[in-house]
Amino acid sequence: MVAELKYEISQNAYIKLVLHALKHKTTAVNGVLLGRVNPQNESVVEIIDSVPLFHYNLALLPPLEIALIMIEEHYGSKGLGIVGYFHANERFGDAELGIVAKNIGDHICRYFPQAAVFLLDNKKLAALPKGKDQSPVLQLYIRDASKNWKLAGPDGGSRLVIKEPAANVVLSDYISSEKWQDVVDFDDHLDDIKMDWLNPELFK
Repeated sequence: MVAELKYEISQNAYIKLVLHALKHKTTAVNGVLLGRVNPQNESVVEIIDSVPLFHYNLALLPPLEIALIMIEEHYGSKGLGIVGYFHANERFGDAELGIVAKNIGDHICRYFPQAAVFLLDNKKLAALPKGKDQSPVLQLYIRDASKNWKLAGPDGGSRLVIKEPAANVVLSDYISSEKWQDVVDFDDHLDDIKMDWLNPELFK
């Protein structure tokens, strides 16, 4: 069953993650994906929202545990759970999924076995303004039968889709207008609790 899974991410969830990475270009960043298994089609995981997590010290456990509890409480009341993890590496040319990303992905899999890990593809992101590619600027990683994280093969592009086909056009517009400056993550919230990690004003 796992080999047949597809992941459908909403435009806002997708754009929020990429803008978070752009806001902190010189550091690694991460986030979590919120969603559910499609009630009509169990082979599709719907990613409805995302929450930017950290840009300082991604491996620190106490802030991560606090963040996950708060996120699960908020989204659980809406019938959604954590279904995956997002990671952007510090260096532009680094396309490897590192140990921190794998460990957090493993943790999420304990509660949602179909979880995926998305790694930002910096080269695709850099080419975005020049092209008309509708595919996500993300690489899809899934756990194999041995519980190792593997990059989805040649069909990876068809297994990860954005719900709204024009999402990359919208993303390009937001990049041009420096919308990334408005993204709030958990690090920001822990520094100043008035800053809302839910980003309710981001797309208004």
